[in-house]
Amino acid sequence: MQTESNPSTLPRRVLGRRLSEMREARELSRARAAQQVQMGTQTLWRLESGRSSEVKRMVIKELCDLYESSDDERRELLWLAEESKKEGWWQSYVDAMVPEVEMYVGLEQSARATITWQSTLVPGLLQTPGYRQAVWEIAKTQRQRIDFGREIELLEERQRRLQDAENFSFCAFLCESVLRRRVGGAEVMAEQLKRLIEVGSLPNVSIRVAPLATPSHAGLINKDFVYIEFPEHLNPLLSEPPVVYIEGFTGDLYLDKPLETETYRAAYTDIGRVALDEGDTRSLIEVILKEVQSEI
Repeated sequence: MQTESNPSTLPRRVLGRRLSEMREARELSRARAAQQVQMGTQTLWRLESGRSSEVKRMVIKELCDLYESSDDERRELLWLAEESKKEGWWQSYVDAMVPEVEMYVGLEQSARATITWQSTLVPGLLQTPGYRQAVWEIAKTQRQRIDFGREIELLEERQRRLQDAENFSFCAFLCESVLRRRVGGAEVMAEQLKRLIEVGSLPNVSIRVAPLATPSHAGLINKDFVYIEFPEHLNPLLSEPPVVYIEGFTGDLYLDKPLETETYRAAYTDIGRVALDEGDTRSLIEVILKEVQSEI
């Protein structure tokens, strides 16, 4: 398995953001800029949004000429173009992913911190194989079929990030209903609850539950979401702003405008206001685990 320290998704996004900023500084519309370098408007949009699967040096050079970029800017953009070609380990698992998930996994592997609110299911980084399989059994009528063995390998590789306490932290806010719903049956759920207790003891992992009887909070009116923060770069221009990921039934949504990300930062802060702390959450999980085990 190939492992790279610089996954391709993040450099593509930084490159796209810098190109968009430079175009706007020149007061050029996307359509006009695309016409000037003889490329389609949609193609330039994909490049600027980090969705282009192939970043060509020649295209970057032509855009630099059009935007009259400085030598430093040109070197920076060409470096990002080269970095975007490097494969992250997850790209060898494309047969285990629906296409829209690939971008998310790339962002997840680049993150320094992830905060999530989940009202229905245990988040992927905390799932057991049995729980994961139960979820896919529910979803398979709506999504393309995958190689489930490969899916589990992918899940386990993703979860290795939780062991990197120096570079990654994970905070999960869960509705109490997530713990009480018998996904996959009592045996599967018992193993899942044990996993939450085990993983919750890691120094960089925080699991906190919002009880069903808790007062109103922002999680009641927000869809489940993942708030992703990235490492700060020595060069501020290369630092990537936060991204909010929302998984939808018919498509996924990525939000990165400051107003959008601040709204979700406020949302998880409000959920944290009413959620149990880590110790009380552990106690609640242990109580529910005993209830589930009595059903086995």
